Amino acid sequence: MSVISKGAAVNGENAIEVVNLNKYYGERHALCDLNFTVKRGEILGFLGPNGAGKTTAMRILTGYMPPSSGTARVAGYDVIKHSLEVRANIGYLPETVPLYLDMTVADYLAFVARLHHVKNVRNAVERAMDLVNIRDRADNTINKLSKGYRQRVGIAQAIAHEPAVLILDEPTVGLDPRQIIEVRELIRNLGKEHTIILSTHILPEVSQTCSRVLIIREGQIVAEDTPQRLGTGMSQSQHIHLQVAHAAPEIAGELEKIQGVLTVRTIGDDAYDIETTLNHDRRSDVAAMAVQRGWGVLELCHVRLSLEDVFLQLTMQEETDLVSEYLDSTEGRISDD
Repeated sequence: MSVISKGAAVNGENAIEVVNLNKYYGERHALCDLNFTVKRGEILGFLGPNGAGKTTAMRILTGYMPPSSGTARVAGYDVIKHSLEVRANIGYLPETVPLYLDMTVADYLAFVARLHHVKNVRNAVERAMDLVNIRDRADNTINKLSKGYRQRVGIAQAIAHEPAVLILDEPTVGLDPRQIIEVRELIRNLGKEHTIILSTHILPEVSQTCSRVLIIREGQIVAEDTPQRLGTGMSQSQHIHLQVAHAAPEIAGELEKIQGVLTVRTIGDDAYDIETTLNHDRRSDVAAMAVQRGWGVLELCHVRLSLEDVFLQLTMQEETDLVSEYLDSTEGRISDD
């Protein structure tokens, strides 16, 4: 049997390169000229509603199915021309974790390591168990493990052969809050050694874990940026949150007199949402008025669109004007962070 190279073709900064990728299911165009890259060591959040094309893209990257046209490279290898090399350099955790429930944790991981032609199986198994913190469950049969531990075993099988790239599909689905926190921390730690694509419907998970976000709708990328900058790029105006110590009925009307203030909405008894133009930061003007009128400032800060807000706007609206405006405004300025 020929020896399969691992990472030998990685000589650039990109671990994944997708160029003009298309996939048809009959007449249905599932992926439409998809283009994106993932840098080495990056954790990319891959988001989209059901049927957007996420699973199709991941199946192509993992060699599960071919594209209709276009190219995709993983660790420098073409997914069609060098399928075995791609599989040697990728670790995949599907939404339904592929486990043999009657095997012990150690035996199952050893089996997976041998499938990947790992030279030192014992060391590979111990390393994977240590990374996901399941060494104390090595002799347990998998069917006796909790959902959280089974998920850890699933991640361990994905990293047993030390791949360059990990693709994790809904890694925290079905876990309790404590387990979710543990798996998120595990993913962040794995990001120090691996390039990761994380597909999930839990948007706070992306904000807390990923360095960049890619949102796909109907087979097309509609947004790509850092989680922090997505809200700023989508906003057509700025919002300021003001909370005061001495609320009064006239405060909203007074705030509307400030140049650049569009609307003021009262929140509860003592807080206000102030919508302003994008041109200038009006916080100093708001603070000056509050001090002059003796309102007593308890809180004054910018409010940005959350990732949930951005996701809903980009994936649920029927009109495409907002998407086009966003893409035009961010052309050439996608963050390299």
